[in-house]
Amino acid sequence: MVEDRKGKVYFVGAGPGDPGLLTIKGRDCLSLAQVVIYDNLANRAFLRYAPDQAELIYVGKKGGCHTKSQDEINSLVIDRGHRGHIVVRLKGGDPFIFGRGGEEAQELVKAGVDFEVVPGVTSAIAVPAYAGVPLTHRDYTSTVAFVTGHEDPSKETSDIEWNKLATGVGTLVFLMGVGNVSTIVEKLIVNGRSPDTPVALIQRGTVAAQRTLVGPLRDIAGLAKKNHVKPPGIIVVGDVVRLREKLNWFEARPLFGKRIMVTRAREQASEFLKGLTHFGAECIEFPTIEVVPPESWDELDRAIGALETYQWLIFTSVNGVKYFLRRLAALGRDIRDLKGLNIGAIGPKTARRWHELGIKPDLMPKEYRAEAVVECFRKKGAKGARVLIPRAAKAREVLPEELRKEGVRVDVVPAYQTIRPSQDTARVIELLEKGAIDMVTFTSSSTVTNFLGMFEADRERVLEWMEHVVVACIGPITAGTAQENGLSVDLVPIEYTVEALTDSIVRYFTSH
Repeated sequence: MVEDRKGKVYFVGAGPGDPGLLTIKGRDCLSLAQVVIYDNLANRAFLRYAPDQAELIYVGKKGGCHTKSQDEINSLVIDRGHRGHIVVRLKGGDPFIFGRGGEEAQELVKAGVDFEVVPGVTSAIAVPAYAGVPLTHRDYTSTVAFVTGHEDPSKETSDIEWNKLATGVGTLVFLMGVGNVSTIVEKLIVNGRSPDTPVALIQRGTVAAQRTLVGPLRDIAGLAKKNHVKPPGIIVVGDVVRLREKLNWFEARPLFGKRIMVTRAREQASEFLKGLTHFGAECIEFPTIEVVPPESWDELDRAIGALETYQWLIFTSVNGVKYFLRRLAALGRDIRDLKGLNIGAIGPKTARRWHELGIKPDLMPKEYRAEAVVECFRKKGAKGARVLIPRAAKAREVLPEELRKEGVRVDVVPAYQTIRPSQDTARVIELLEKGAIDMVTFTSSSTVTNFLGMFEADRERVLEWMEHVVVACIGPITAGTAQENGLSVDLVPIEYTVEALTDSIVRYFTSH
């Protein structure tokens, strides 16, 4: 996609909530956006695809309260287009299905602003699919109709021909109809639909909070009231609802309904998030550390300048490898300058990074602890060897101290540092107070101390709320830090990797 020189508006459908349902083209449009004008999305994770400097403007409706009128929204979109900006008008679901996208596009035509439409996965098809309800099935019906459950109240008469709709279509899907479910039921039964027709009422579809109620048409309104079902929701009427009993895949996943907070640095969290999401969890990203260059490169530069005096390079993390090689290149050198050096890699991810570079590490301890590294050195008879460890500016001194006890000469230099990023803690406090977080995960001691440091003013309250939250730590060192800071640790995997942590989380919730 090539950025236009003149202004252009992209109507992008964000889908019903699951971030994975955003289209590739929609993501590409967001990556080019100078302005993103968005509604009350089911999931704001899509906004991360926009450039950091993009202007983000919220124009949605929440709790019946409009932040801007439709006329104001139209004027805003036109204004940014006339200024020559690339504008993404981000709408939940599909922009042209009950989304007023057609009306906004008409206004752009009148104003002479170019636009394109990027269809989205509409909740009309996605939500039933996530509830295990195929809208058509050759053994049940070949017809389906999408109907608004909330017509424009200013209309004098309804556009819905209930007498034809009630019996003329096999599957009926009502969008935005939860608040009017009693009226919908009455209209369908009065116009000939059997009161025994199965109905699925699906609340907050495609996300971990999804909830599905099934019952006959005659009872569904009462069930909705009894179970306190509130918008947003989809109503599916038809015999295909019977298939849910066998095809309910989404809600059957082991972590379905669990809300898990991930405190890992954003650039390292993707695999962890994918794993948890794959098993059905709703992940809340709350990075408590950010990896950045050290305050000064001087120590690392001097060490790189004297590489020929070392026999070993030991890396304790992927970040150490990344920043060491980045600085090596900045000094006009490359990986060939490591010839003759032994490479030590602690942890499978660190070792994998060297394998990707075509280098097989000379030392890979089975356990990712200082004692295991020292034992490997002892077996290799490395007494008197000179070792360089490029690592975080602040880290535990156990490894270098233990190596020195074995007669190894160790130089530790900062290759990067971790800092506490600025975060909006209000949402997390609200979720903790409501008991709406099931688990918080920590993948390093820094994530623990920074997490609690972010709530310094509310520390006692947060510790009290955390008593009702499952705490999962990647290893015993992280767990020790958590316990020292007043947290009860419920879960530590045998192997200290993100993959093992994910598996342990699945087993924990399955057994509980």
